[in-house]
Amino acid sequence: MSLEHIMKNISLLLFCICLCTICQAQQNNKRTIVTTDGEIDDVDTFIRFLMYTNEFDTEGLIYSSSMWHWKGDGKGTTMVSEMEMTRNMYGERSELRWPGTTWMEELLSEYGKVHPNLLLHDKNYPSAEKLLSLVKVGNIDFEGEMDQRTEGSEWIAQKLMDDDPREIFLQAWGGTNTIARALKSIEEDYSNHKNWEEIKEKVSKKAIIYTIMDQDATYKKYIGPNWPKIRVFYNANQFWCFAYPWKRVVPKSQQPFLEGSFMGPNIINDHGPLFKKYYSYGDGQKQEGDPNHFEGDISKIVDTERGSFSKYDFISEGDSPAFLHLVDVGLDNYEDPSRGGWSGRFVQSKENPYRYEDGDAASDLNPETGEMDKSYPQTRWIKPMQLDFAARADWCIKPFSEANHPPKINVAEGNTITSTAGGTLTLNISCEDVDGHPVYFKAWPYSEAGDGAVQIELNQDRAKIQVPKTAKTGEKYHVIIEGTDTGFPALTRYQRVIIEIN
Repeated sequence: MSLEHIMKNISLLLFCICLCTICQAQQNNKRTIVTTDGEIDDVDTFIRFLMYTNEFDTEGLIYSSSMWHWKGDGKGTTMVSEMEMTRNMYGERSELRWPGTTWMEELLSEYGKVHPNLLLHDKNYPSAEKLLSLVKVGNIDFEGEMDQRTEGSEWIAQKLMDDDPREIFLQAWGGTNTIARALKSIEEDYSNHKNWEEIKEKVSKKAIIYTIMDQDATYKKYIGPNWPKIRVFYNANQFWCFAYPWKRVVPKSQQPFLEGSFMGPNIINDHGPLFKKYYSYGDGQKQEGDPNHFEGDISKIVDTERGSFSKYDFISEGDSPAFLHLVDVGLDNYEDPSRGGWSGRFVQSKENPYRYEDGDAASDLNPETGEMDKSYPQTRWIKPMQLDFAARADWCIKPFSEANHPPKINVAEGNTITSTAGGTLTLNISCEDVDGHPVYFKAWPYSEAGDGAVQIELNQDRAKIQVPKTAKTGEKYHVIIEGTDTGFPALTRYQRVIIEIN
């Protein structure tokens, strides 16, 4: 064999290895599609979302409608909301607070300006051009409208029917109507096929819906009854701590990380053109199309029904918990949302095993009040989430050597270990920090996520675990190992160890 043939074969082999590596990386990434009604908190959520697009595969960015925002058909046709709150607030309308279908493109233009710098920190950030190609218009004319096939609904249907075996995490930042239309189209196109039940089972296993409340009636009226095996994570309580009434919900110890004194210098100001678009209190901005957007007017933010605010205070990112479920920080809660993480904690519905809900059953103990708190499964993470966001804002403008990056935490014994009742275990903890910062550990029992609390004694990088003598066979006890580096902003990552009683 000639040297030329040998070199060609080596090149082909290297290409195949590279291709396999890329395919394997894609298989490990979560797929997601966003549907959004464009409210000002969606804009802020979208900016945070863009900072985390290196963590998952974005496969669609779809304009949709909700009980709060819809375009109308341009013919003067009116409707009254099916949802009691907006029906009482707005009555009969021909449109409602519609922010248009260009705001994602505008933000992606600003993202494109900082993308080269983001690549210095992680080569997996998608280009603005790639993300722009995923922007589609879904069902926007009316609240809950799902009669029409739209570019956005057909895109979702196509993804649900493709040959990629990975799940598709469907985020409903507004109503679920465009998702419902996609599912309805699949039903219309395939329900008469002989293999319809196989197709329906495939789609049901592939789709996961994370919805922030019911913002129209399409889940209850169509998706739930007709697609009962689609998993849904239903956040109706916990998101409020990251939404408009946060001052009434968030513990005092966490509130400084949402106040202008933190948000202004660490996130909003001097962090590139994208963050200039981030809405905050008293910032002078006004969203076109939404007459209810008063928060940018400095004269109107004192003594509101939500409290009094200062310049650059956080307004709302009520939809951020949806995509944060995809960010792997070591809490291992993607497959089982009852474990809890940055997206909140949810328990399986007693009526529907495919539905996970928050509420009283998913409450955590709030140490500041000493009471069980429906929001605390989310609020307990606000400080590390905000510091993480601030670090990524730095990635827009700083070289790698001047910014901070999260550590990686390791537990030698693994994430699942067994014990007998009353047993004693030792966990050996280590870390890796690409910036060379020292990392300090904490270890704590997440009793609400499991069957109770273990006692923990932490000595530097060793955690001694004492299992209760009252533990019963089959019970599980959760231990969170938390490592925080000493850079700025200080960044935290985790490992969850589940102790199974045998």
